Amino acid sequence: MIIASFPRLFSVLNRPPPKYDGHIALTWIEKGVLAVASATTSLLNPRRGDLIATLGETTATPYFIYRLRDTMLASPVGRRILRDRPRITSQTMSIQHLRTLPENSVGRAYASWLDREGVGPDTRDPVRYIDDGECAYVMQRYRECHDFYHALTGLPVMVEGEVALKAFEFANTLLPMTGLSLFAVARLKPAERSRFWHTYLPWALANGLRSKEIINVYWEEQLDQDVDDLRTELGIERPPDLREIRKALREQRKAAKEKRERVGGLRQD
Repeated sequence: MIIASFPRLFSVLNRPPPKYDGHIALTWIEKGVLAVASATTSLLNPRRGDLIATLGETTATPYFIYRLRDTMLASPVGRRILRDRPRITSQTMSIQHLRTLPENSVGRAYASWLDREGVGPDTRDPVRYIDDGECAYVMQRYRECHDFYHALTGLPVMVEGEVALKAFEFANTLLPMTGLSLFAVARLKPAERSRFWHTYLPWALANGLRSKEIINVYWEEQLDQDVDDLRTELGIERPPDLREIRKALREQRKAAKEKRERVGGLRQD
């Protein structure tokens, strides 16, 4: 089998050398097997971030990751990101400092979202299966910026929130993995599916299609900016607060249960 990125035949026993740290060259058959296996297993267990990462890499070539790279090359900011290749980790971005920024700043919103959800910036797997080094960085950049997308939209890390954000990302980036992730809707409860179809999917498609390409945001340079101003600049509206909706519904169910118990107690008396 001939792979466009490599001039000679190769197989499992005859692999080209890696093109960057951690790179593993795969045949198209191997990529296909990994894509199917990771898609199936991640659907059964949506919390397997490593499998979702593998699905993203094995389905991004030969077209989609190059299209996203070209989107960055067409933007002055995107070109600077590709030239500088910044990374978003706890070593490059001090969360403690971000907590001291003005309350409605991008950096403070990002840090507050991380604290609220109990996550950190060091949970993103390194890219391994994309052959082109520059495109591998584009995927790594998308991956490490994912929590900024969460902070910008306010969507939580629970499956319902992740599916909504993936729908937004699909409309904005066209990466296949983000679209395939929507099959996780089948795992939602009926009320959650209804919210997705009637509220969050329409929001995701409308905002993802009309907003600027979020891959071209140089987040490191936006930390002091007012987060509402950045949303306006990008053309993104915040969806209804999912955690608040779920909290209100839990309180309603709790109040209804207590009322039924009180009524039942009175009848017994």
